[in-house]
Amino acid sequence: MKKLLAHIILSWVLASASAQVENPELKARFVPGNFADFEVDNLGNIYLLNAGNQLKKLSAAGDSLAIFNDVRHYGKISYIDVTNPLKILLYYQEFGTIVMLDRLLNNVNTIDLRKFNLFQVRSIGLSYDNNVWLYDELEGKLKKIGDDGSLIIETTDIRQLTDSVPDPELLIDQGGLVYLYDSLQGVFIFDHYGGFKKFVPLKNWLHFSVIDNDILGWEDRYFLKYVMKTGEQQRREIPACYLPALKIVVRPESIYVLKTDGIHVYKN
Repeated sequence: MKKLLAHIILSWVLASASAQVENPELKARFVPGNFADFEVDNLGNIYLLNAGNQLKKLSAAGDSLAIFNDVRHYGKISYIDVTNPLKILLYYQEFGTIVMLDRLLNNVNTIDLRKFNLFQVRSIGLSYDNNVWLYDELEGKLKKIGDDGSLIIETTDIRQLTDSVPDPELLIDQGGLVYLYDSLQGVFIFDHYGGFKKFVPLKNWLHFSVIDNDILGWEDRYFLKYVMKTGEQQRREIPACYLPALKIVVRPESIYVLKTDGIHVYKN
């Protein structure tokens, strides 16, 4: 079923006509506000980050569920990972701190990476087994750590494996692979044991994501797709009603578009 839904999503994104999505009946709802960022989990819950660094969780129906507002200790949120709705990761890059939240956005654990001699970490992400991946830029290694900060897995120096030195802004564990995305170079792909698989030169993709081992993103007025099995790259025009968009998130039931006035949710 998951593969079928993923196929439906990709087919819609890459083949839908502008006339089809202009139909106002496809507009599901609107969440007004001035948001700095947002994410959507696999249950349809929306996580809204406002300019004051407050994180608010809405249900799929739009009901307010929880708020996390502890800006005094950690400052600005650099990254939100909602891969597992029961274990939300917040990363505060300036302080090298990972905060773990439960489904009600209660702080259940904090990892100060500096205590483990990790002083230059730009990207982190939840692993398939609910541990944490991170990229240690000083050592050039992809590492997996536990909730207590202990090292579980680390790769060899990636700089010895490739011609490029990665500076990834995004790290995703999906479908048996780990993706490090550096928008100036491309994507570095590893297996779950940290073994380097391949490098794909996909540059300047906005909101890089992975569904069913196909890579999605967008730029300017076009959706982008890279098919892992064949290496084929596809490009389709974004429907006019989505633009101008600050961010677009695709999920099985809905398409979420962040604009300056709030989040516009369309039926998929």
